[in-house]
Amino acid sequence: MNYYIIAGEASGDLHGSNLMHALKERDSSASFRCWGGDLMLQAGGELVKHYRDLAFMGFWEVLVHLKTIIRNLRFCEKDIVTSKPDVLILIDYPGFNLRMARFAKRNGIKVFYYISPQLWAWKSSRVKIIQQCVDRMFVILPFEQDFYRKYDYAVDFVGHPLLDVISPNGVHSDRNHFLKQNQIADKPIIALLPGSRQQEIRTMLKRMIEVVPSFEAYQFVVAGAPSIDPGLYKSVIGNAFISVVYNQTYDLLSHADAALITSGTATLEAALLGTPEVVCYRGSALSFWIARRIVHVPFISLVNLIMERELVKELVQHLLTQENLIQELKRLFDPLIREKMKREFDELALNLGGSGASARTASLMIQYLEDK
Repeated sequence: MNYYIIAGEASGDLHGSNLMHALKERDSSASFRCWGGDLMLQAGGELVKHYRDLAFMGFWEVLVHLKTIIRNLRFCEKDIVTSKPDVLILIDYPGFNLRMARFAKRNGIKVFYYISPQLWAWKSSRVKIIQQCVDRMFVILPFEQDFYRKYDYAVDFVGHPLLDVISPNGVHSDRNHFLKQNQIADKPIIALLPGSRQQEIRTMLKRMIEVVPSFEAYQFVVAGAPSIDPGLYKSVIGNAFISVVYNQTYDLLSHADAALITSGTATLEAALLGTPEVVCYRGSALSFWIARRIVHVPFISLVNLIMERELVKELVQHLLTQENLIQELKRLFDPLIREKMKREFDELALNLGGSGASARTASLMIQYLEDK
């Protein structure tokens, strides 16, 4: 079968690539045309657009890049019509993908959605679009089934795909090899994950490195996003003694004693690896002002949302100060706090449905396609 897959960010590229591998194991004739990244390309997909050209976050940022976004939408529509896929598989990225769902449905193309948009947080009215345009929805968070049930829309809970690539509390490489490979000193590590978009990195990394002088016994290591020019990190870090490693995020987190993480999938990745963390976020004043009025969730991190309580500290917008960062980071080195957090991380992993999400999703997709 011919699959057309659209992912608009790094996490979508990861989960999309694993889904592609699982589909190929079950469909020997599978071919893929995709919007994603290097991982989907390596999985055998024909890459149409890289997510680094698609990732605009925040209301103001979207407005500034509106012409580019519209141009991408029109190009995608033409490409889908030309390639004539058996199914369009959408991975999160709702602003773009829900428009593609409408377009595909109008043109008689079957639509699957893998990793639901966070409609439970905001814009729940979009459920109507999903009901009308998405043939099957595959959700990865345990509470999403109940959310859609309220709208009389049946979905498949397949478990979280991160458990396909992360062993809870597992170490992903030998520490000595990791240090030697990256020319890092044999000192305790604090990992910095400032995000995967240029605007996030400029804002968040600048704030994160303000804590460095207060932790002289530690070394700080940044998880570099593969799609970002190393020059951007250098421009923010300046002369500070901070290392940047690429394509080794899980290794870094598994060897780190603590982490400062920009809100996103990385908060969940760190938790599944058992790394104590502080969650950070600061956006433009306009984006935050609008978000406060339309987003209806008590937390911003997936860890806290899934567990429905505060497992990890969130420092958002005006709370993201140097003083607060230092205070919360120091708390992570309290043995009692670390032990409690790690026990709760184990509970989190159990709630996510176990490994095998990619395989379950691929099997269900092929079953639904064969039943047409």
